[in-house]
Amino acid sequence: MAATPPRHLSPRKRPRQARAAVTLDAIFEATVQVLLAEGLHRLTTTRVAERAGLSVGTLYQYFPHKQALLYALNERYLDIVAERVEQACRDRQGASTSEMVAGLVTAYWQAKTERRAVTRALYQSVVELDNAALVEAFARRVDAATIAMLGSACDARYADLALVNSTLLTVVFGTVRNLFERNLPARLESDIRSQLTKMCLSYLEAARVPET
Repeated sequence: MAATPPRHLSPRKRPRQARAAVTLDAIFEATVQVLLAEGLHRLTTTRVAERAGLSVGTLYQYFPHKQALLYALNERYLDIVAERVEQACRDRQGASTSEMVAGLVTAYWQAKTERRAVTRALYQSVVELDNAALVEAFARRVDAATIAMLGSACDARYADLALVNSTLLTVVFGTVRNLFERNLPARLESDIRSQLTKMCLSYLEAARVPET
């Protein structure tokens, strides 16, 4: 994720070798496990280090405190989600609007729900963070991918593509977040996802430039 974190949330170092990358993976997975087992308020760098099988000193080589660790974990998570959306958009260049919407909703929905407890925990963790730069970097990537996809649709064009795209993403992202914030039952999930797809298609149909 091409974001410049606030100085106090910056990692001390980035992994440059395979061994360091493995260590970082272990730290992130341990952070997730502690979040799920203990909750945000009981998460500490000491608990994370113990869960990862590392010394606290090793963890401090990367992250000076809990907030920097949470920031980096959210950065990694958003990077994965952005990559999923970008791939879905690339795969549907020149396709029909219905194929595009189905692909976008599926990619984003699956990225957010395949480890739903992690997603819920990370939504809660951002209350302690200045994550504006992360959100902006994520939005730029997703906007670029979805605008390029919608602009190539074989069956529609839009007078204000940027506005249409922003509205569409607001609906998709807002619906999925609401799913987690309200902790809606899993039995409703497939129905809500289906309704979301219909809603997006109806909006795009209304927003398209009429054929002449």
